[in-house]
Amino acid sequence: MKVFCLGAAGRISRESALDLVQYSDFEKITIGDYNYEEACKVARWLNDDRVDAVKIDVTKVDEAAEMMKGYDVVMDGTQITLNGISTECIAKAGCHGVNLNGFGEENQWDQLFKDAGKACVPGFGMTPGTTQMMAMHLANQLDTVEEVYVSHGAFRPFAFSKSITETTTYEYDPNLKSRVVFEDGKFIQVPPFARPREIDLPQPYGKTTQYIIPHSETVTLAQALKDKGVRLIEVRGTWPKQNMTLVRGLYDYGILKNPVVKVGDTEKGLMSIIGDYLVNSEEGKTTELYGYALHVEVVGYKDGVKKQGIIYHTHPASDGSVEGWEGLRAYTRNVGIPLAIAAEQLAKGNVKGTGILIPEDAFEPELIFKELERRGIYMHESWNNL
Repeated sequence: MKVFCLGAAGRISRESALDLVQYSDFEKITIGDYNYEEACKVARWLNDDRVDAVKIDVTKVDEAAEMMKGYDVVMDGTQITLNGISTECIAKAGCHGVNLNGFGEENQWDQLFKDAGKACVPGFGMTPGTTQMMAMHLANQLDTVEEVYVSHGAFRPFAFSKSITETTTYEYDPNLKSRVVFEDGKFIQVPPFARPREIDLPQPYGKTTQYIIPHSETVTLAQALKDKGVRLIEVRGTWPKQNMTLVRGLYDYGILKNPVVKVGDTEKGLMSIIGDYLVNSEEGKTTELYGYALHVEVVGYKDGVKKQGIIYHTHPASDGSVEGWEGLRAYTRNVGIPLAIAAEQLAKGNVKGTGILIPEDAFEPELIFKELERRGIYMHESWNNL
């Protein structure tokens, strides 16, 4: 088997590539990135005979697709704004594909994947991805489902990379149409900081106030659970307190609208300028607490009894007590590892269809959990009668 690790010079996807080196059966692992110098650094860091590095530009679709041909799967770690183009490259190369984001730009290439007999799963990291597995694991134990609450705490700096800064500003864009909840059969658009809810995350994170975010779980779970009668799906998230304070201020002052301002002879979006500053500042690149915390709650009925299932995850601490999980890597490995697991499952043919697949239709939750446990990432489940 061969895997093309697209965008793996990035801070998150290089962790996915490391996971493939440590755990997978791939015979060839190619690091493909526009930043060839950084891709070579990653290849040297991985220090494995199966790894090589190439320069690739996904905006040159035909050329990029030709480079990908012959690989079993493309593990796509490119940023949100490139996913429509990168997925086109993967589809035209005739490979399986998986990416981290899953914001819908991939769907237009569904037929190309079907024609090639291949599958593409947009959005498989911690969230989206692992969160859908957690929700389905609980929902599959119920006869009917009424409510689903997906929550996460992403404890990382505001701007440790440009793509993360882009994700932050994207999710809190005041005009974003995809920030929705699913309620009584309809998707309802909500503004930033809508529907605050306190979520009790495991230590060292603790109780956090979380708000609705524009993640694909809202849409995919509505599709996956339609036969169980689901009537409410809410997806929330939070970042470290200082990040949330900054984003709230940017929102309140209208800066998240990214108004164009003139600096010298150059016109540029104000939020873009702030993003550039944060990427190059100590404040933008550090935080007090690192890691990830997923929390999913499902309410429904089993044998006529109303039940509440809760599942959350834990991972090795970021305090240096576990090698390889120090500081920021406690966050980046959490995101990168599920992507690697999904890539190998696709390459092995362990999927339930072809074309563009939502995570719920692609993978068995328990298989994903088993693989996560091998890496020291554990699920914790409890049930209550209501």
